[in-house]
Amino acid sequence: MEYSYIVVFVLSFISLFMMRKVAKKVGLVDKPNARKHHQGVIPLVGGISVFFAFAIAALLFLPVDLTLLLYLGCGFILLAVGVIDDYLDISFKIRLVVQAGIALAIISVGGHSLDNLGYLMGSETLQLSPFIGGVVTVVAFIGAINAFNMVDGIDGLLGGLASVTFTAMGYVFYLNGNHELALFCGLLVAAMLPYIMLNLGLPFGRRFKVFMGDAGSVFIGFTVVWLLVRGTQEADIVAFKPVTALWLIAIPLMDMATIMIRRVRKGQSPFKPDREHLHHICQRIGLSSRMTLVVICLLAINCAAIGIWSEMVGIKESTMFIAFLAMFGGYFMMINHIWRITAVVKRLFGIHTVHEA
Repeated sequence: MEYSYIVVFVLSFISLFMMRKVAKKVGLVDKPNARKHHQGVIPLVGGISVFFAFAIAALLFLPVDLTLLLYLGCGFILLAVGVIDDYLDISFKIRLVVQAGIALAIISVGGHSLDNLGYLMGSETLQLSPFIGGVVTVVAFIGAINAFNMVDGIDGLLGGLASVTFTAMGYVFYLNGNHELALFCGLLVAAMLPYIMLNLGLPFGRRFKVFMGDAGSVFIGFTVVWLLVRGTQEADIVAFKPVTALWLIAIPLMDMATIMIRRVRKGQSPFKPDREHLHHICQRIGLSSRMTLVVICLLAINCAAIGIWSEMVGIKESTMFIAFLAMFGGYFMMINHIWRITAVVKRLFGIHTVHEA
């Protein structure tokens, strides 16, 4: 099936070049403003191209059943709403309603729900009632969708973090003998590679630059949580424990939770856009955009590796949950005191202060 990766890669590349021309004609482009500091208008077609290239590959190389068709149908609806949002900037309330509706469709039609949270509290499994499980699943879908939407702030970051998560999940699926979902993850990564390349200006330079757009980030977040739910809940799949899912999406999840808590503490809407995300902070303390990308992706790789390692050696779920909470607590405190920490480090090493806020 190696040729399937080549097929989806080529399809994605062709789709990107075709769609970017259409986007410029219809005005589906991103323009610089107070929050967006890129140069010129950039076509918002990454998500559209990735979705259609992957959808074609999935129908060609994966077993076509109700589960796959439901996933593609829900993904298409989210993509369409995302395109409308990219074009018209619709209310976040409308987006949340659509995301909740999609989650309910996945629960009611597909039967995918977070009913078993594993042994988070010790020796007994944390089993949820159908109603509570449904609520938790809806919250999980909305949370993951928006977590990946929020990290799409610098070139390559969304694609890089998504690739880390999909590669990690694909590896675990493969180790557990589920070659179908391993191929699913591999095809997604192959479909994203052309976007990542053009987004970073490779190999044709800034002239052919494209952005993912909300359409793409929402689709990717939806796909991540859909795979995580299947990988932790379905009896004939169960590739990893529920707590491991936290480690596979640790950076987007912690970034979203931290920024929402900070906004609420300031009396702002948790969905209000700003420039307080991890990638913004990294740049303000002096890291370049490329170095920020490398640092954050390395952090995500380390977290995913810890999660996979804990699966392979059989670390207790309660231990990994406590470790995750401790990591999040440390992350939250560091981000909230980043300027004091930076000032101390600069004094210690004699670095001149730059770009502090």
